[in-house]
Amino acid sequence: MTDASPHDERSAPVGRLVLLRHGATDWSASGKHTGRTDLQLSESGERQARRLAASLSDYHFVLALSSPLQRARRTAELAGLTDVQIEPDLVEWDYGGYEGLTTDEIRARRAGWLLWDDGVVPTADGQHGETASDVAARADRVVRRVLPTLGRGDVAVVSHGHFLRVFTARWLGLEPTAGALFALDTATVSVLGFERERAVIRHWNMPAR
Repeated sequence: MTDASPHDERSAPVGRLVLLRHGATDWSASGKHTGRTDLQLSESGERQARRLAASLSDYHFVLALSSPLQRARRTAELAGLTDVQIEPDLVEWDYGGYEGLTTDEIRARRAGWLLWDDGVVPTADGQHGETASDVAARADRVVRRVLPTLGRGDVAVVSHGHFLRVFTARWLGLEPTAGALFALDTATVSVLGFERERAVIRHWNMPAR
C-alpha cells in the first residue's frame, strides 16, 4: 500500500461526498465487532436513521450507494435516500475470528490488542478475515467509482464504521491504518470534498439534527 490517493488531485469535482454510518444495532450498542454478520437495526437504530433525513435535506444526490448488509440498507431507506444502488465493496471489515467479540474479550486472549495495529485472526474453520490493506483496496475502488459522478452533484455512501474510516484515510491519500484517527459514531453524517485541488474532510461525525 502506498500513500498515493486513489483519485487525481489535478481535478476538483464540485459535488460533496456524504458518508453515513448506519444506525445502532444490538451488537454495536454492546461494543461487539460486527463485520459480515447481517444484523438488523435496533429500535434505537431505527429512530437514529429516521432523524438523519433532516441532515440530508440540503444535498442534491445524483448517486446513492449502500452496503448490501441490512443495517446499512435500512438506514438508507429511513434516511429518505432513493434509487439506492447496492455496492458490495461497502461491506464492513471482515473481522475473521474476532467477529462478535468486544475489545475487552479480544484483549483477554491478546493483551493490548488494537485492530489497526494487530489485525485479526482466522475463524475456527480457517477463514482469515481482512487486513487493513484488503479493506483499503475496496475503498479505493469505491473512490474511483464515485469521482466521475461528483462532477454532477452530491453522492451518498451508506456503510459501516471501520470501513468508512479506512475510506476516509484513502480519500486523503493516507495509509489505511490512519483510519484509527477518525472516530465515528452510529447514525452520523460526515462530508468529504475538495479545497481547490486538495482532498479534504469538510465535516466529520455530525449527529442527526
